[in-house]
Amino acid sequence: MLPGPGGEEVPTLPPEVLAEAARRSGRPLREVEVRALEEGLLPERYLRNLGLFGWEGQRRLLEGCVAVVGCGGLGGHVIEGLARSGVGRLIVVDGDRFVPHNLNRQTLGTLDGLGRPKAEVAAERVARVNPAVEVTVRAVVATAENLPDLLDGADVVVDALDTPRDRLMLQAAAARLGRPLVHGAIAGFIGQVSTVFPGEETLSLLYGGGTVPAHGAEFFLGTPAPTPALVAAFQVAEVLKILLGRGELLRRRLLYIDLEAGTVETFPLDAGDGPGSDHPSAPGRNPGGP
Repeated sequence: MLPGPGGEEVPTLPPEVLAEAARRSGRPLREVEVRALEEGLLPERYLRNLGLFGWEGQRRLLEGCVAVVGCGGLGGHVIEGLARSGVGRLIVVDGDRFVPHNLNRQTLGTLDGLGRPKAEVAAERVARVNPAVEVTVRAVVATAENLPDLLDGADVVVDALDTPRDRLMLQAAAARLGRPLVHGAIAGFIGQVSTVFPGEETLSLLYGGGTVPAHGAEFFLGTPAPTPALVAAFQVAEVLKILLGRGELLRRRLLYIDLEAGTVETFPLDAGDGPGSDHPSAPGRNPGGP
């Protein structure tokens, strides 16, 4: 028993007890944790989640599945945040390998990981953080042809990609599968987040209207460490709200963050609306665009 929200005693199970129960039963640790919650026993690692998510909410997270497409600057932070929150199944998609210029901002990047597939490193990190989370590794480049298979089984899809073309491709794939997409993009000290449900064309409003550029603004401006960390935090929050069925989502809206100015703004995204300045420091700058 440990003190929970409000000081009441909460029956908890430490990680080593749950791991032993999984070993003896031959069942996956995630299933053991779900069963414990159903029996009124809280895995101790989720004690600080309890006041916000509740027992049922934590169970829903453990039974959820999220596909994160891109395991770099945004994706690494998103994957870690979801694993620590207790999202029970992750599909991590990235055909890239770590290189030295990733080290300034990508939380999964380390010197001893250089040259290794990002998706495999992500799975290893999750195993060290929360071994109950089941990770499916897809160490391949996402294409329009393979995305339906890569995303199969996901309840939510996270956009942690680099280019407008790839983001539009992912939006189309998520829509065909009937799954919500949580979009994030970064460039310099600027970031943006939006949530797109099937039937909505949010990213088309942001990136459409002509020739889609091969590179986003990140390619030209670079990205310092704080920007992906903050944008990914908003993406994780959107995913949790979707899985929990609570809160106000960023649907048909763009959350725009300017760390240099110290501002966070929200813009409506209706047809013909939304940010449109070409100046990198202007409010409404689209970090995923040219």
